[in-house]
Amino acid sequence: MTDLEEARAFFANDRYATDATGVVIEEVGEHYAKCSLKLDKRHLNAVGHVMGGVVYTMADLTFAVSTNFRTERPTVTNVAQISYLNSPSGDTLYSESKRVKDGSHICFYEIRVWDNTGRDIALVSMNGYHI
Repeated sequence: MTDLEEARAFFANDRYATDATGVVIEEVGEHYAKCSLKLDKRHLNAVGHVMGGVVYTMADLTFAVSTNFRTERPTVTNVAQISYLNSPSGDTLYSESKRVKDGSHICFYEIRVWDNTGRDIALVSMNGYHI
């Protein structure tokens, strides 16, 4: 089984992100993850834009994969700050998580979300707590 297959199998248990929302893990590495999401009508709010919670859910799963894949120290989100920059123009979102700092109890990651036109959708800062 490849790392990607192993990550997808493990995080399939994160049913809200994977089943209800449809986020797909595309790449996984040491302290790194990239995900995608094909947008459809279930992701829209009452005024026809992508719901902010969809973007946050995608970023949160990307963070979870990058901090919890093949680790002995499970990590949970401690603090999250999301800045919404634009509404998507395309029909697919991508998110990428990169570690900035890792300490004995707290880690810090940045997650970028963009669409398939290259438009930046959100920037997310997440502190995690190693439990």
